Amino acid sequence: MTKFPAILTALFTATFVLSPLVTDPFTGFRADQLPVPQINPPVQPAGYAFAIWGLIYGWLVVSALYGLIKRSENLAWDHARWPLIVSLAVGTPWLAVAIVSAIWATVLIFVMAVGAILALLMTPSHDRWWCRVPIAIYAGWLTAAFFVSLGSIGAGYSIIFNQIGWAYVGIAIVALIAVIILRRAQEPAYGLTVIWALVGIILANLTTAPGVAFVAGIGTLAIAIETYKSRPITTPPVPS
Repeated sequence: MTKFPAILTALFTATFVLSPLVTDPFTGFRADQLPVPQINPPVQPAGYAFAIWGLIYGWLVVSALYGLIKRSENLAWDHARWPLIVSLAVGTPWLAVAIVSAIWATVLIFVMAVGAILALLMTPSHDRWWCRVPIAIYAGWLTAAFFVSLGSIGAGYSIIFNQIGWAYVGIAIVALIAVIILRRAQEPAYGLTVIWALVGIILANLTTAPGVAFVAGIGTLAIAIETYKSRPITTPPVPS
């Protein structure tokens, strides 16, 4: 076995986490990036929800360092590392791309989300807090973020639906995908992260688009039920 995947994971984790320091702040697509300007679209969570990036960055760094030091030649970790490496490598220039092109930003975040979800599904059953949980939080946020971006693009180009319609579509698909992934991965941290995003959408739309808030509430409930079902169940030791 080789330490190469562990080294690459640490390297691209570093480039991904440090990329915001060399890129202009991104607060959503600018009005001039889409034919129909998307300023605070209803599919986008309230601003506070984006604070989760602090947790994502920090935990990914801890996971990469632990993996490099303690699990550098662990084959079970390596299975998850390769798709994670792809996601982080694509994610490193994402902020710079998003400032220039909304379409390419959406394409890249799709690749990031797929890579993160595949990594989650390949994580080992051991080292849950060191490997599975940080990847699950990262994958959960990207699942929601992709459909925020897709909804902005759809409404921005007036494809079939308006802003509200795309919010309904995005929330419904996010909830469906989250339930499917939860049933496969059996990791509550993924569900809780998607719930965090949906609650942000609820709070952003309570007064301006109550219908969107209601649909997000239904999606939150569905994911919460599946998240509860996916919680780890510890079996008490059998008395000798």
